[in-house]
Amino acid sequence: MKKVILSMLAVSALLMTSCSLDNDDENSSAPIGGVVTPANLAGNLTEDLTLSASVAHNLTGALLVKDGATLTIEAGARINALAGGTDVYILIEKGGKIIADGTAANPILFTSNASIPAAGDWGGIIINGKAPLSRQASAASNAATEVQNAIFFGGDAADDNSGILNYVKLEYTGARIDDEAEHNGLTLNGVGTGTTLSNIAILNGDDDAIEFFGGTVNATNILVVNPRDDMFDFSQGYTGTCTNLYGIREANFTAVTSDPRGIEADGNLDGNTPTDIAQSNFTVNGLTIINNGNAVNMADAIKVRRGATATITNAYVALGAGASYSDFIDLQDGKTDANDNTNITAIGNTDNGLDINDNKNTTTGGATISTSAGTSGGADNSVFAWTGYSF
Repeated sequence: MKKVILSMLAVSALLMTSCSLDNDDENSSAPIGGVVTPANLAGNLTEDLTLSASVAHNLTGALLVKDGATLTIEAGARINALAGGTDVYILIEKGGKIIADGTAANPILFTSNASIPAAGDWGGIIINGKAPLSRQASAASNAATEVQNAIFFGGDAADDNSGILNYVKLEYTGARIDDEAEHNGLTLNGVGTGTTLSNIAILNGDDDAIEFFGGTVNATNILVVNPRDDMFDFSQGYTGTCTNLYGIREANFTAVTSDPRGIEADGNLDGNTPTDIAQSNFTVNGLTIINNGNAVNMADAIKVRRGATATITNAYVALGAGASYSDFIDLQDGKTDANDNTNITAIGNTDNGLDINDNKNTTTGGATISTSAGTSGGADNSVFAWTGYSF
């Protein structure tokens, strides 16, 4: 395995009791009729609901937690999601909350009910908050949810509280709608700092594992294993701090999208509004990205572009035999500039190997990068012992 250890990387580029069901909500694609119950989770949750750890819970459709309602999930609970792809997911709307506060001894599990589960079996968890987004100077901090365009997120409450995700495992998520819209494992839309995100594992998902669309929320101890696309995605004005991020593609996992990355960061949404104010400016403290995929090329280990600014400290990037990155660090969209020192040939060179010089460093668009050899090895994987994952 060839390795690189970075102690400091500063990059900038122009570059988530039973209750009544509201039958009249035209925003929901969930099944209409009946009552939301712990045994049949689907519809519009308009009153508080608690899921205990003592009975089975089945997510059978789209569950929308409405403004003013709280979905509480006890430590040790298991939620089995119907393998229904894009029709099965949990969406916490603005003003709603999810309290999924597990423990290391009793984590909360969201998984597929399929006898042979697979990536994309269900659509994961989406949390919509009221925190700021990138936007035009004259526009409101407001945006449509990618998978539910009639439901909005964003606002000006940087300290907004959407609840707690702690000691939570998400499996077989990330259903794909089309090339322009998809579900991630965990989608965080304008989520504020009042929300707690810690000790989360996202395994074997289709599309991105975790994506931050704007917002200010901080996240700690996030493990990502075998996403088909990006491990950690930041966009639309995200300004929080992430601590101890660990992403790995295993040797026997070969499924990929066209351009999977360890980190992908955009200042505004997909680069469509480069003149936005309040573009992404975030921090990552402790990062490990490992590509062990046999003969699998990841587009970039770290890509920062489209107006995003990132400060990343204590980063560790590695790859196994037959695996590669087109670019170790890429600060722009093109791949043909003269300063591109990272390519498959260089990475595969056993004399040189992957080292801190293997990055794309260009002044095009004001991109800058500085690297130095470090003495510590990225994220601390010992904090993920509760997941049972073998490192």
